[in-house]
Amino acid sequence: MQDIVQQLYILPILLFSVVIHEISHGWMALRLGDTTAKDMGRLTLNPIPHIDPVGSILVPLMSLLVAGRIFIAWAKPVPVNPLNFSHYRRDDILVSVVGPISNFILALFCTIIVIILANFAPLFENSHHYVNEAFIFLLKMFFGGITLNIVLGVFNMIPIPPLDGSHVVASLLPEEMSYQYRSIGFFGIFLIILVMRWQPFALFFYSVISTIRAPFEFLIYLLA
Repeated sequence: MQDIVQQLYILPILLFSVVIHEISHGWMALRLGDTTAKDMGRLTLNPIPHIDPVGSILVPLMSLLVAGRIFIAWAKPVPVNPLNFSHYRRDDILVSVVGPISNFILALFCTIIVIILANFAPLFENSHHYVNEAFIFLLKMFFGGITLNIVLGVFNMIPIPPLDGSHVVASLLPEEMSYQYRSIGFFGIFLIILVMRWQPFALFFYSVISTIRAPFEFLIYLLA
């Protein structure tokens, strides 16, 4: 139980990251002429409209209880009406990729915060116990947020519906093939689970994570 409690530092940055991911989709859609997300009040940092009871709460908590760590989470998908796009295929790709890109930007943001906190660490060495604990919590949260956001970005680019990567692939396929591909819908979740449990793919996935994480860690090594 104590190990689970020690992992709770990741929850705030996790919730913030999945919310930013979804807002990014809505923001790009708005830039491309679709006001659906804005009209439904989804372009807000208030997490409540974005919370998915399963993906934002149940799955992370079950991961903590069963495995002692959080593997993945998601927020409610931001509503997008592609009929409002002027260039359907191009705009669908742009709306799709901006979500993962936002996670990579957040990974850089977390890296910068870690560097700042690390440089101020000596000021907290002799501080009150609770102040020191709060500082450690923030440091762990933002350091964990680096890997977390890289995982979210890479995971969402897997080309299996309903992940963002599938929208990119579908927009590049001929119309009939694209329709059949998109029709997989949320059944793709089961395929994603199978693929992630397939060891060769899992090894490849985490090698991609490590490769992308390396320059962020080098920045910390260099500047912290």
